[in-house]
Amino acid sequence: MTDTEVKQHVENALDWEPSIDAKDVGVSVDAAVVTLRGNVRSYAEKVAAERVALRVYGVRAVANDLTVHLVSGTERTDTEIAQAAVSALRWNTVVPADRISVAVANGWVSLTGTVDHYYQSAAAERSLRDLAGVKGVSNGIRLQAPTRAVSIADVAAKIEAAFRRSAEVDARRIHVTASDGKIVLIGNVHSWAERQEAERAAWAAPGVTQVDDRLMVVP
Repeated sequence: MTDTEVKQHVENALDWEPSIDAKDVGVSVDAAVVTLRGNVRSYAEKVAAERVALRVYGVRAVANDLTVHLVSGTERTDTEIAQAAVSALRWNTVVPADRISVAVANGWVSLTGTVDHYYQSAAAERSLRDLAGVKGVSNGIRLQAPTRAVSIADVAAKIEAAFRRSAEVDARRIHVTASDGKIVLIGNVHSWAERQEAERAAWAAPGVTQVDDRLMVVP
């Protein structure tokens, strides 16, 4: 697929997505790497635009240079955003809110703290994306090291078994190495969605504290 074709498909996908106002979003493509430029009305819309572009077949990566320009009525002070963020985390049953700290500067939210599992960190970040006034989220939450020793060989084997169970991942094209809680994924996948699914499966393994995703998208 040519860059021109990929560009057209991405533009069509953005136009089709009802949560995105695509009229101010510009798309350029170079060697299947998509760059998004322009303005969006919220951070949630910026994240959605990136997600839509990554789902397009033939896209290898996305550089999201979209700028959040809040529309009138959605502006909030940093204090209001911080209070809303703390409440959102407290209401999310997945997130151990007492272990996460929130800081806000010029509409940008920074999260710090430690959790036991990656899905808790991801859930905390998702909880804040749709809050009014948020212009971006930096996730600095770290994973707590396991309290008991974990067999690295066992972790790698469980990840490979998870790949084989998944209808979205071709396990034959992925090699897994593990060391001290760090997982390295090497190989190639057919799409960015497959790459993300492989990374999610790796994060789900017990004892994993870091995932180095080196998978290449080869449509």
